[in-house]
Amino acid sequence: MRRLALSFMLAVLAAGPAAAEQDLLLGADMSSPAMTKAEMSRADVEALIKAADGKPVDLRDKSLSGLDLSGLNLRGVNLRTARLNKVNLRGADLSGANLEQAWFIKADLSGAKLADAKMFGITARDANLSGADLSRSMPIGDFKGANMRGATLVDLKGGADIKNQSMGLMRAVFVSVNLSGANLKGANLGRSRLEYANLKDADLTDVVLMGSDLSGANLTGATVAGADFKNVDVSGARLIDLKGQSEAKDWTERVNVDRAITQATN
Repeated sequence: MRRLALSFMLAVLAAGPAAAEQDLLLGADMSSPAMTKAEMSRADVEALIKAADGKPVDLRDKSLSGLDLSGLNLRGVNLRTARLNKVNLRGADLSGANLEQAWFIKADLSGAKLADAKMFGITARDANLSGADLSRSMPIGDFKGANMRGATLVDLKGGADIKNQSMGLMRAVFVSVNLSGANLKGANLGRSRLEYANLKDADLTDVVLMGSDLSGANLTGATVAGADFKNVDVSGARLIDLKGQSEAKDWTERVNVDRAITQATN
């Protein structure tokens, strides 16, 4: 299961636009018990938390899909390669958690605390992260279709590291993600995939977007002061009523500027 999760996530994160059209998750049996059933109950998890007496709980590689774990204190929890599809973690505290290569498809993490969490290789497609705090987390994973409306992503570390790319370009995949009203101040999203993302009224102050793909994205009313737009693809992007545009970095270095939408249409 660990090798399966890693192989598919590396393919998704390294894929370019053409390969991304294929749903690589179909190679995994998403209807299998390992992906849909839980091997523990909420009571079992609560017992582990109590026994840990304040220390991080180890739930690595566990099947926890579908459980109601809302509101639990899981600070520093190890959920590496765990399956938590459709899990309810609303309002839970996962600050500093290890979520590497974990599966959170259609999970409810609304209002959850995920600050400083490690998310390399995470699969969180269609997850609900509205109002969640992902400050300083490292989401080098697949969040396609996720809801991050009003989330806090201050100092997010989602930029691709071109010095360590032996297996291809690993990056944050935020394709079609709802980031409306989100706070991304100081976030690093360099070379990330943000096609068709909803960034309406989002705060992108000092965000590193260099080399990212914003084609088809909606930035209407977004604050872009200090944001780095060098080599950013804005084909079809809605760049309307931007705040702080005159203070954006490398604004003239955007790609496909002639294809961007800069005026509202009736």
